[in-house]
Amino acid sequence: MKISDVLRGKGSDVITASPDDTVADLLALLDDHGIGAVVVSSGEGAVDGIVSERDVVRHLHRSGTGILEGPVSAIMTPQVHTCTSHDDVSDLETRMTERRIRHVPVVEDDRLVAIVSIGDVVKYRIRDLAAERDQLEAYITQ
Repeated sequence: MKISDVLRGKGSDVITASPDDTVADLLALLDDHGIGAVVVSSGEGAVDGIVSERDVVRHLHRSGTGILEGPVSAIMTPQVHTCTSHDDVSDLETRMTERRIRHVPVVEDDRLVAIVSIGDVVKYRIRDLAAERDQLEAYITQ
């Protein structure tokens, strides 16, 4: 199973923020779209970083509410772990677990094309296991 299989069911819409957006703008973006992280991109499909709700909470705790008017680039994670649509789902699942990351941008030819969350991976795996169970039940009852 490949990441492209997950994307077929999920879609490839990606919400991005500019490095210069304020953290307050970022919070509005997360809330408006009901998401937990965004890719930080200066445009043209670039992946400059990633920022999650967890990043905001940690920086609020450390630095106070002043960060809300500061740029997203000040709180983003600049070293982003990415994957391609050709990567194996189980390999990505392992990497996400080992690195304790919940969102992985999908990059093709150095351009952002989608994002996969741990929830997307789990949902896909559950659907795959249910299909396997149904096939086994059909085999046994025939």
